[in-house]
Amino acid sequence: MGTHVIKMPDIGEGIAQVELVAWHVKPGDTVTEDQVLADVMTDKATVEIPSPVRGTVAALGGEVGQMMAVGSELIRLEVEGAGNFSGGSKTAPVQAAPAPAPAATPERKEEAAPAIAVREQPRAPSRGESVPERAPGEKPIASPAVRRRAWELGIELQYVHGSGPAGRIVHEDLDVYLASRGQAPRRAASTAYAARHGEQAVTVIGLRRQIAQKMQDAKRRIPHFTYVEEVDVTELEALRAQLNARHAATRGKLTLLPSIARALVLAVRDFPQMNARYDDEAGVVTRHEAVHLGIATQTDPGLMVPMLRHAEAQDLWSCAAEISRLADAARSGKATREQLTGSTLTITSLGPLGGIVTTPVINHPEVAIVGINRVVERPVMRNGAVAGRQLMNLSSSFDHRVVDGVDAAKFVQAVRALLESPALLFVEPA
Repeated sequence: MGTHVIKMPDIGEGIAQVELVAWHVKPGDTVTEDQVLADVMTDKATVEIPSPVRGTVAALGGEVGQMMAVGSELIRLEVEGAGNFSGGSKTAPVQAAPAPAPAATPERKEEAAPAIAVREQPRAPSRGESVPERAPGEKPIASPAVRRRAWELGIELQYVHGSGPAGRIVHEDLDVYLASRGQAPRRAASTAYAARHGEQAVTVIGLRRQIAQKMQDAKRRIPHFTYVEEVDVTELEALRAQLNARHAATRGKLTLLPSIARALVLAVRDFPQMNARYDDEAGVVTRHEAVHLGIATQTDPGLMVPMLRHAEAQDLWSCAAEISRLADAARSGKATREQLTGSTLTITSLGPLGGIVTTPVINHPEVAIVGINRVVERPVMRNGAVAGRQLMNLSSSFDHRVVDGVDAAKFVQAVRALLESPALLFVEPA
């Protein structure tokens, strides 16, 4: 038998470290060639790390949530033959394969009380008293402060009911135990207005950490300003209904998003400063002819922004198909790093939950983002008469370092004109 060490691979150019977000194996597991061992994340893209050999997991080289450098030890396997590892490692694995432990008598690991403290001896519950249902050898969950107080009061935590998350014992449970002399607390007739004291600590790792860092960086570096405009999409929605009735079966169903994408493609030709990326460290704004449109997509772990590459070359149906494909890739966790980086302008939408106004955060290092609010039917005055119209707000944010307010307003008005006269979406500018 030999040892085979698998190191963190080079995920992509310029990446020095990645975050370990999931293990698919544990010490003692037998793995086969090409079996996925772990998931790592960079730039919101999840990458699966497969095993190049068969073997048994001897040790894991990191914990979930840990940042690991490229080239560091990821996992150690026991394999047939000599393996690829013969010497010591500078970095000890964080988790080794468990060895059979000899039977040991239960031990209480509680904080020692001061020498002058006087305490009662813990007592077991008397006959007829209720005992919490715990597995044999299961240690009650409690904070050090609760354990110290229980020690001073002479309460054996093994016999206390825990009301916190996962059965955690809190101070109120000690009070209830003392008041009831160990009897199980009676359920109140109604708990609708009962005080609650539980809390849950959630470690920010994986995609949530990436989102937190990116949003913090964007708000810290970019002076945002938001411009909101109302758009009458009555004609656009009527055209969309006609196109779907005629072509949905053969070309796919259209949503509002491809039409907005097309309007942006046409508008940025007159306002190229909106389709740009700003390197504020170098002091350079790069304006792009290609429109690589970021499509903000809500997934279970959090918000991701896959990129619709060359939106200027897509018609409505190819644009709709690509948006759907990218959204599915993001929601299934299969979006690649290439799909999640490089966008030049972003659309964000909450769909039916879009509200009236939003203040979207710019996808750094871009300089603009267009937010879509929900479509609602409201009465408006048209030609001296009240008529029901379908209205939608566009809430767009801009980087005030490189985009002036007047230019932002003109850009949004150009988008509005295209959406309110949808025939213009199919006319190429001269």
